Amino acid sequence: MTELTLVSSYQYPLQSLIESALANQLRLLQAGLQRTQQRLKLFETKYKLSTSIFITQLENDDLEETLDFIEWLGEYNMLKRLEQKIGVLQGIQIAN
Repeated sequence: MTELTLVSSYQYPLQSLIESALANQLRLLQAGLQRTQQRLKLFETKYKLSTSIFITQLENDDLEETLDFIEWLGEYNMLKRLEQKIGVLQGIQIAN
């Protein structure tokens, strides 16, 4: 568990400011996740292949390296990073 203490020189309630900033960041990440999922769906439709099977075949060197496949892999990696960041943000609890 990571703990963070914030100190401000202003007499402003930080909790609502931090909660708002976290909620906004979560919304941005979720929008990015949705766009990434849509792009992955386009590749899946185009190649009639699920992303999980694509990744397995790529890891087994069963696929030729193409620009589309590099982009698909990049989208997959982006999906994993976004999911991780969303999970971290959703797991934050503000202690009083």
